[in-house]
Amino acid sequence: MAGQKKCLFLGLLAFLFAKLSTEGKEDEEETCRLLGKFDLNGYVDAKNHSLVIGGMFPVHSRIIPANESVLEPVSAKCEGFNFRGFRWMKTMIHTLKEINERKDILPNVTLGYQIFDNCFSVPKTMEAALVFLTGQEENKPHFRNSTGAYLAGVVGAGGSSLSIAASRLLGLYYLPQVGYASTCFFLSDKYKFPSYIRVVPSDEGQSVAMAELITHFGWVWIGTVASDDDYGKYGVKMFKQHLESYKYCIAFSEVIPKIYSKEKIQKVIDTIEKSTARVIVLYASDLDLGPLVMAIVHHNITGRTWIASEAWITSAALAKPEYFPYFGGTIGFAVSRADIPGLKEFLSDIHPDKDPTDVLTIEFWQTAFNCTWPNSSVPYNTDHRVDVIGQGDRLQAMSDEFCTGQEKLEELQNTYLDVSQLRITNNVRQAVYALAYALDRLSRCEEGHGPYIPGNTCAYIPDFEPWQLMYYMKTLKFTSQNGRKIEINDNGDVAGYYDILNWQLNDGGELTFVKVGRFMHVGDKHELVMEKGAILFWNTELSELPNSVCTEVCQPGTRKGIRQGEPVCCFDCIPCAEGYVSEEPDQRECTECGEDYWSNAQKNKCVLKEVEFLAYDEALGFTLVTLSVFGALMVMAVMLVYVTHRHTPLLSASDRLLSFLIQASLVITLLSSMLFIGKPHNWSCVTRQMALALGFALCLSCILGKTTTLFLAYRISKSKTRLLSMRPLYRKTMVLTSVLVEIGICTAYLVWEPPRAYKNIDNRNVRIFLECDEGSVEFLCTMFGLDVFLALLCFLTSFVSRQLPDNYYEGKCITFGMLVFFIVWISFVPAYLSTKGKFKVAVEIFAILASSYGLLGCLFLPKCFIILLRPQRNTEETVGGRVPAVDRSIQLTSASVSSELNNTTVSTVLND
Repeated sequence: MAGQKKCLFLGLLAFLFAKLSTEGKEDEEETCRLLGKFDLNGYVDAKNHSLVIGGMFPVHSRIIPANESVLEPVSAKCEGFNFRGFRWMKTMIHTLKEINERKDILPNVTLGYQIFDNCFSVPKTMEAALVFLTGQEENKPHFRNSTGAYLAGVVGAGGSSLSIAASRLLGLYYLPQVGYASTCFFLSDKYKFPSYIRVVPSDEGQSVAMAELITHFGWVWIGTVASDDDYGKYGVKMFKQHLESYKYCIAFSEVIPKIYSKEKIQKVIDTIEKSTARVIVLYASDLDLGPLVMAIVHHNITGRTWIASEAWITSAALAKPEYFPYFGGTIGFAVSRADIPGLKEFLSDIHPDKDPTDVLTIEFWQTAFNCTWPNSSVPYNTDHRVDVIGQGDRLQAMSDEFCTGQEKLEELQNTYLDVSQLRITNNVRQAVYALAYALDRLSRCEEGHGPYIPGNTCAYIPDFEPWQLMYYMKTLKFTSQNGRKIEINDNGDVAGYYDILNWQLNDGGELTFVKVGRFMHVGDKHELVMEKGAILFWNTELSELPNSVCTEVCQPGTRKGIRQGEPVCCFDCIPCAEGYVSEEPDQRECTECGEDYWSNAQKNKCVLKEVEFLAYDEALGFTLVTLSVFGALMVMAVMLVYVTHRHTPLLSASDRLLSFLIQASLVITLLSSMLFIGKPHNWSCVTRQMALALGFALCLSCILGKTTTLFLAYRISKSKTRLLSMRPLYRKTMVLTSVLVEIGICTAYLVWEPPRAYKNIDNRNVRIFLECDEGSVEFLCTMFGLDVFLALLCFLTSFVSRQLPDNYYEGKCITFGMLVFFIVWISFVPAYLSTKGKFKVAVEIFAILASSYGLLGCLFLPKCFIILLRPQRNTEETVGGRVPAVDRSIQLTSASVSSELNNTTVSTVLND
């Protein structure tokens, strides 16, 4: 039913406008008439004035819902007296009187007025616009309205939606309209709104200012609440666009309904309560915010920081001490403040007795003093809305007390008489002055120097066209009474200048607006300036700067990981990988450390890698050095035993020179392991490989000389054939040849690509390993390949001759020694490849020591055991094979193999 009523009402307006727009013939009688009159309240003073300026102000906050039982559309009535809008209306009247008294502006012209209450609603605004164009008795637009005076322009109509509605109609006739509070950027479109200009900055600048303010405080997770009209929707839209350019996020975006709805208000409340956003932008007028504010108080929603638009930041209806626990610390943007001389006195000069027909003054008096004016039909404090707290009953409150007329205005403390924050009120004053200055320029035009072609003609008061006045309005520049320069640009806008205000409580417990900064927006340039320490209160538990984030800032050492399907402000903090750091908070990616650096434990800083090598002063290095020196001393002890007992039969029967060379080579290999310990240098890298290779080459070639002798002795005993004995010269030649070949390989290795010290700075390593680069791998493999070849020959010859009869079992001892040698080095390869750093070096040293100890133990300790602990076995009979009858169990020695086959003795005595 309500929808039908609205359609009928709009149809009536369309019909009326169509009829009024039809120009009939002069001789033709009127064929249309008005079915009714609009119910409009306001003030008119048009008699004896040259021109009239129209005005529209929201003296009431809403219209009373239509009676659904009445099918015929009627002009709605209004309720909810708005002291602020009433003050604006009075300010326009005061300004016009001031202009008429001035001699420098329009000296021969007086301005009258016709001002209507649009009740903060589009229908009432359209009614007022139609009355401005035609009056309520005319059938076509003639810009003389019901007063009979010529209409120069209109000031209004308050909110952006109201100005848009009025401008769509007034703009058809290019009638100048000057806005004082409509900031929607949509009105800057001169194609759609050609005759609209304003003295209040556009929301484009305010949206930039809000985004800059949020960036200044580092808030990234923002909620928005807007009124369900052009002002709120377009304002939030532009704010979102600017905010997204900073890569910040909108947590939620809710709308306050124009027609009160408990369910919709509750939805907004639930969203605010559930959201983690602690900073919320409120883009609405104070009249639209009323139900939401009461709901926030009812649900005790605290701990939010509200960012206010200029439409409600200085509203006395909201800035009350009882609302401070919920809205304290609010930050918002306000247009420039100014003092208007004589305004307070003019506002105070009001009383119902002066004009009993002034229904607005009577309603003001009743509402201000909470009484009922005698013999008046003006309703008092009537509210047809559903209670915003949710009680669900209609409020019809009538005061039991009658007004006496003796009430004192100076005792009132309400918005009407509060002239401490004249901001929108000052804009009303500037809007009136803008029309006055444009009319003054038009009146001063000199014929022949005018702006209109052809002939540079002028326009004259009162007979001019609206578009002629618009020429002066679009090029208007003037200085206001407070020294502010006002210049209208091509879009009908002025430069954006805002005071940044903060809601604080003073010592007396009153809520005050404290200026904490300013914002300038001219063209593409803007500047935000915040005063340090000016904000003394934040609506948080500890009164500290709120932290409004979806996810807490990722600390250094972590990076942001995107959550699929969620805004970029919602993320996971992922620790950086090894070798990567993030030094600053809230980084998207971790940075890789340089070659010589590694990430610390917190992953927030690159630190120099620890330089690692097997040092002498650490436990592992000291242990290996001890084993190396101990092994060398053992070899020297064996050498001393050999020297001391060199003439005994056991040592005389073996090649003592080869034995001494083997012992010397073992000393070399054991001590060469010490070259692997300590900080690598080029000389140590070269020396340790050469010493190790030559030491093993000498050792294995000497062992090969021994095993070859045993092999030949074994073959003689099996073949029963006299063979040429293995003379000492041949054995020495074999040793010399092997060593010379190894020396040649080593020399070529050193000449071609020698080993060198280098830093292993693999980025996967936590430390820098000081190692030796072995240079040419081919030469290294050839060099140690020769040692392997000699070891293999030693093993094969000793293995074959292991069954040679021998009291000492030298062939078996060499076989075991070579087995130990191969087992050690075969095990070394996988262990070496699976380790790194100093442990890699330690594995190599262990292999050197183990193989050296193995050869020492298997080759020499058995002989030392006999020499030192079993001297009875170190006799020529035992060694030479002549064993007494009582000791036939002792076998022949390999040092003197006797065969009596065919009465032939083959002697293989090893002569020195």
